[in-house]
Amino acid sequence: MLVIVGYVIILASVFGGFAIAGGHLGALLQPIELLMIAGAAGGAFVVGNSGKAIKATLKALPAVFKGSKYNKALYMELMALLYEILSKIRKEGLMSIEGDVDNPKSSPLFSKYPRILSDHHAIEFLTDYLRIMVGGNLNSFEIENLMDVEIETHHHEELAPAHILGKIGEGLPAFGIVAAVMGVVHTMESVGIPPRELGLLIAHALVGTFLGILLSYGFVSPLSGLLEQKVNESSKLLQCMRVTLLASLNGYAPALAVEFGRKVLNSTERPTFSELEEHVKKSKSK
Repeated sequence: MLVIVGYVIILASVFGGFAIAGGHLGALLQPIELLMIAGAAGGAFVVGNSGKAIKATLKALPAVFKGSKYNKALYMELMALLYEILSKIRKEGLMSIEGDVDNPKSSPLFSKYPRILSDHHAIEFLTDYLRIMVGGNLNSFEIENLMDVEIETHHHEELAPAHILGKIGEGLPAFGIVAAVMGVVHTMESVGIPPRELGLLIAHALVGTFLGILLSYGFVSPLSGLLEQKVNESSKLLQCMRVTLLASLNGYAPALAVEFGRKVLNSTERPTFSELEEHVKKSKSK
């Protein structure tokens, strides 16, 4: 929703200001120029990326129009789940969670936390390392290194659409210049026409440069930054689980291990100690 609001502000400011200054909006309506710029950018997008990268970018785009799911309620649910898992391990041993880890969707423990269960990245990360803990063949330092590598890989892979959109945004002004040059060429081959018509052709040519810059800095490049922010939020969820599980492996009690994870969160989403304690008690009573 904020993306749409931002786009409306951009359009109202640019075109509204042009109209207030006495400009004729009809002169900016140049679908051929827009076709040249968008078509060239789309072609460069296809040429410069693999099929996997193209698919990932197209899949990521709808997410920019949705609000972030990484809020305080989600993190409270995550930490309540981690507390229950670690408490069960402490009371009944690691083997007690084997069934939950192998099939989390049918697990009564995981089913109490649908928001986490619906995030396949979070569930895969959590169950994979719980499974490793059950196996008991790696120490905490080896698991920590493995977690760091996986989080870094996930972060790098998820950032690909943001980088791709950033490159497209950087190229749009140049494609705008290409469209403008094509307009100038058309103008130069029409020098015999009346000055009024010649002036219109020059104005139409300049619209190409305008559209390229507007599309770049007003529409595409901001999406790149927004996607990067969303990737950082998803990585924060994995980091929270990483710190909590490592604290447990190092011998800390479940309540303290979860507190380690709480400290990793950004201040805007981090619940207070009392909020988390109350939420955990409610979750245990269900």
